[in-house]
Amino acid sequence: QVQLVESGGGLVQAGGSLRLSCAASGSIFSINTMGWYRQAPGKQRELVAAITSGGTTTYTDSVRGRFTISRDNAKNAVYLQMNSLKPEDTAVYYCNAEIRTSSYPTLRQYYWGQGTQVTVSS
Repeated sequence: QVQLVESGGGLVQAGGSLRLSCAASGSIFSINTMGWYRQAPGKQRELVAAITSGGTTTYTDSVRGRFTISRDNAKNAVYLQMNSLKPEDTAVYYCNAEIRTSSYPTLRQYYWGQGTQVTVSS
């Protein structure tokens, strides 16, 4: 009933930039918080950035000042602008959203995108 589709990953040299996009579709009643997570090989998935429906943002310390999260509520989309990329940013990045569906508008559920690979070379 709900699907999140991501794009924008790729290979970039250290110091470069990438912009990730994620759009939600389906029987959506409302979307609350949206965010980006990442998971590197051998490590647990971690929160990178999140943004509320009103535009309030939060970032993990390692990306603050380099990454910017934004959203377009009319398009049910969230973006992650990544600048000054470092090799340690290499990971699979996942879009996440807290959504109420039209079928069950009183139930809040989290949905995940399929993930997009970001690789930063030295």
